[in-house]
Amino acid sequence: MKIDLSNLTTERRNPNTFGIDIAPTQDMIKMINEEDKKVAFAVEKEIPNIAKAVDLIAEAFEKGGRLIYIGAGTSGRLGILDASECPPTFGTPKEMVQGIIAGGYEAIFSAVEGAEDNKLDGIEELKKINFSNKDVLVGITASGRTPYVIGAINYANEIGSVTIAVTNNVDSAIQKIAKVCIAVVVGSEALTGSTRLKAGTAQKMVLNILTTGSMIKLGKVYENLMVDVQSTNLKLVERCKNIVMEATSVDKNIATQYLEETDYDVKFAIFMIKSKLDKKTAKEVFESYKGHIREALKAIEKQ
Repeated sequence: MKIDLSNLTTERRNPNTFGIDIAPTQDMIKMINEEDKKVAFAVEKEIPNIAKAVDLIAEAFEKGGRLIYIGAGTSGRLGILDASECPPTFGTPKEMVQGIIAGGYEAIFSAVEGAEDNKLDGIEELKKINFSNKDVLVGITASGRTPYVIGAINYANEIGSVTIAVTNNVDSAIQKIAKVCIAVVVGSEALTGSTRLKAGTAQKMVLNILTTGSMIKLGKVYENLMVDVQSTNLKLVERCKNIVMEATSVDKNIATQYLEETDYDVKFAIFMIKSKLDKKTAKEVFESYKGHIREALKAIEKQ
């Protein structure tokens, strides 16, 4: 199959880095850094589309759906990275956000040649996890043409799922089929075609926003605190205490007391302290508002 990459901005040569191979070390790094500075501004241009995606993901979560990332190479690894960080950060079950990579487990650590070229493999991976129309599929591909990802997006569309594309080229194949397309155009790379650089950085930023934004809408953040963080190691135990102290202005002893009483449920501990309700009553109110601290507190104030 003939592939034409000439129209992809991510494959063009960057005139700003022609001499990067002979530049002194600091100048070389400065060239790369100057290109990296462009990424956040490129992401900013896609805020409207990112917002649409966040709302759709949050809506799916509310209905019991999952967020599934799928990609090849760097894009696939970034999806797995973002998915793996959701349980400790937001207290989500590991099934809620998942990452799928072309070539499977081995491809997380080493390149699996040709894995991205099969349109059917992505579909098979979705079937293995019982992907349904309740779920959201985010296809990540710098070029916007990766067959593995395109096949998966087409399948998800066929069964009525929400499909979102994260790409770094406009007018790409994936943009034409995804229901929402986030096209962060960062331009040519410091090293021609090396999309692990600016394109990968842009993808990481977008994925961070997709999960962070949707989790905020689910009530997993209070003010700007990670109130569903899990106390899975000593550092996180201390973070739990600090979060309770920050949110309620109590001292460490009281924060620890409430955390122990709630089995280190940070969010519920905060609600108990701020509501001044006994544990049984607090739990009933808290659960009736699905763990949204602000909404539960407003309800008490109106009583």
